[in-house]
Amino acid sequence: MCTAATYKTKDFYIGRTLDYEFSYGEEVVVTPRNYPFAFRFQGEMKSHYAMIGTAYVAGDYPLYYDAVNEKGLGMAGLNFVGNAVYQEPVEDKENVAQFEFIPWVLSQCESVEDVKTLLANMNLTGTPFCEELPTAQLHWMIADREQAITVEFVESGMHIYDNQVGVMTNNPPFEMQMFLLNQYMNLSPKQPENHFAEALPLETYSRGMGGMGLPGDLSSTSRFAKVAFTRMNSISGDSEEESVGQFFHILGSVEQQRGCCEVEEGKYEITIYTSCCNADKGIYYYTTYENQQITAVDMHRENLDSDTLARYPMVMKQQIYWQN
Repeated sequence: MCTAATYKTKDFYIGRTLDYEFSYGEEVVVTPRNYPFAFRFQGEMKSHYAMIGTAYVAGDYPLYYDAVNEKGLGMAGLNFVGNAVYQEPVEDKENVAQFEFIPWVLSQCESVEDVKTLLANMNLTGTPFCEELPTAQLHWMIADREQAITVEFVESGMHIYDNQVGVMTNNPPFEMQMFLLNQYMNLSPKQPENHFAEALPLETYSRGMGGMGLPGDLSSTSRFAKVAFTRMNSISGDSEEESVGQFFHILGSVEQQRGCCEVEEGKYEITIYTSCCNADKGIYYYTTYENQQITAVDMHRENLDSDTLARYPMVMKQQIYWQN
C-alpha cells in the first residue's frame, strides 16, 4: 500500500511512499523534452515537457510510479485494487493505456486546470504494457501549487474529486475516505480538555497528549487520517532544508517497518522508498528502507533538450555520516 501527500511553504512539494513486499528495481528517471513517447493509441509524441520521477524502465520506456514535470505539475499512482475499472478502446475518445497515463498527462499539461480539460475527452484503457507486466489497479493524485485532485476510474466511470487535504492512500474510494474524517473532528494538536463527564475530575496526565484518538495502524483509512492530520497541522520554515525535512517527517508518520504488515507467510510490506519533489525547482529527493539519508537528483542539471533518458538507480545501502 502507499501514501501520497502535497506540502507548500515558499515552494510546492509533492511525494509519496511506496509500500510493498519487494522492489521492481525502480530508478529516479529524467525524461527530457525530446525523448519520443510512443503511445499505444495516440502515436508518437516527439516533443513535450520534461519530467522527473521514480520509474521502472522496461525496454527504455519509463513506467512512472510518480513524477513532476518542468512546469510544476505532479502526479502519483497508488494501489486501488478491487475498485479500479478500465475501459476498452473507443472511437470517439482519446484512448490512453493505464501504464502511460502519467507521461500522457505530464507531457502536455501545465496545471490541474489543464488536466481537467484533457481528461474530459480521455478514455483510460486496461491495455497492458506487455505480457510480463499486467495492468496495475491504481488511482491517482494530481497537483500543482494551487490545487490537488484525485482521479479514479471505477465501475460507474471516471470520477474527479477536489482533494482539499492534499493526501491520498488506497481503498476505499476517495469520497469515502473524506467522509471517514468526520469521525476525527474532535482531534486537536493541543492538550485535551475533559468533555467526558462534568462529574468526573479527569485530567491530562502527561505532555504530548495532543492528537489523542489519532489512529496508528497501517490500514489505508488510518494512514489517510494520520497523514491528513499531520500535514494540515504541520509547521516548518520556508528554507529548502526545513521544508524537505518536514515533508519526510509527514510521510514518516505512516512508514511501514518490516514485520508489522504480513501479506504472505514470511513476506512483509515495507516502505521501499519515500519521495519528496520540489515541483517548483525540479529537485527529486528520496530515501529508501535501507538508506535513510536523503538523496537528491536535480532535473535541471541534465540536458533537458536531449532525447535520451537519464537514469539514477536508487541508493539502497545505508549511508552513515561519521562525526569522529
